[in-house]
Amino acid sequence: MRAGDVLGRVILVTGKEEFLNQRTVDLAREVVLAHDPEAEVAESPAADLSAATLGELTAPSLFSSTRFVVVRALEHLTDDAAPGLLDYAAHPVDDIALVLVHGGGPKGSGHLTKLRKMATVTEHKSEEPKASEFPGFVTSEVRRHGSTIDNEAARTLVDAVGQDLRSLSAAAHQLTNDFPGEKLTADKVARYFGGRAEAKSFVVADHAFSGRREQALEELRWALDNGTAAVLITSAFAGSARGLARYKGAARGMREADLAKAVGVPPWKLKTIRGQAQSWSDSGLARAIRAVAQADADVKGAASDAAYALERLVLTVAGLRD
Repeated sequence: MRAGDVLGRVILVTGKEEFLNQRTVDLAREVVLAHDPEAEVAESPAADLSAATLGELTAPSLFSSTRFVVVRALEHLTDDAAPGLLDYAAHPVDDIALVLVHGGGPKGSGHLTKLRKMATVTEHKSEEPKASEFPGFVTSEVRRHGSTIDNEAARTLVDAVGQDLRSLSAAAHQLTNDFPGEKLTADKVARYFGGRAEAKSFVVADHAFSGRREQALEELRWALDNGTAAVLITSAFAGSARGLARYKGAARGMREADLAKAVGVPPWKLKTIRGQAQSWSDSGLARAIRAVAQADADVKGAASDAAYALERLVLTVAGLRD
């Protein structure tokens, strides 16, 4: 992706795979900032968009003519705001990159149809990986961080972490930091994810989502003291929240193997999720997901406050159960 592919155009990001959608947004932002480090970045939910706010988002500022604008949850675009957005998409401004993110599903499909017909719109569609493709994803993530991993190790990591792309990406990043310059093998993966498994980031999340606040805080502090990356912990929380949401939304009567695949976790993980799901409402999960997103932003934005942000996340999530 180059600056000319983004500026003066509209990037339409679609598909159900949230991690890949966000990666597209991040890549587009990096391209714009590399082109103009002074570019302004703005973001808005589609539900809050109006003709006036769209004009403000896409108008050049006094400080920079280059802008990067993200409109999320396009499926919630209101009928009042749609004409203005579609008109802008047909005639985008040269120094502005507009990224529209649609979360999937049939809602808002009429707007998608119109946008796809425009020559000024480029669509990036994420596809949910098949089970056989997850080891390949791990391999590519490890390569992104300048290292290599053998096939057995990649499969071992998928078995240990599950089929959540965000968690797999964070785990791959952590492993390349733990073994700099070394090829990752199944033994190295087992060394990291074995041993005191209860102190790993995934179990910190399990304690919190099960309402075990004190245990979660204890394991969080142990994990941080022993070098577990903060981003790996927020990733584990995100994976737990998504697993619960997918479990609650899955069809009843499925075989265990099919249910595990639908939820995106190893079969042994279903017992934990099944027990947690009894104490979580849809609204509680929505609030937990927002808390995880905020903690992730805090961790990435101010590393010195990582421990505080994670402790606050534990307390919030543990207190949201019904």
